[in-house]
Amino acid sequence: MEELITRVTGRTGLDAATAQTAIGHILAFLQKEGPATEVSQLMATMPGSEALVAEANAEGGGGGGGLMGMLGGMMGGGVMALGQKLMAAGVPMNQMQPLGQELFAYGREKAGEDVMGPIVGSIPGLNQFV
Repeated sequence: MEELITRVTGRTGLDAATAQTAIGHILAFLQKEGPATEVSQLMATMPGSEALVAEANAEGGGGGGGLMGMLGGMMGGGVMALGQKLMAAGVPMNQMQPLGQELFAYGREKAGEDVMGPIVGSIPGLNQFV
């Protein structure tokens, strides 16, 4: 997990704690919204990922107010709700795409395209961030 956090901080300029929290939120989102088999395979290639997901889930909504919260609620959650959680965790909107790109590049390196392709393909709107 340290390698991924280092890559994310280098690409986005986020501090390590924010990057770790953001990765946890993204992985928790993938667990909730993605295909279970492939997400489990991805998580298995990322030691420490289960702990980050548990932390993200323990935090709950991450502040449900504001425009992003309203949009996420209107759209039933999904990628908009994830974006709101990331913003609440301190990720600027202009760093969400680089964050997602780095996380998914890492996932492709560790788990392969056979795992990552179905994850991206199954979640509406996710492809714009990876």
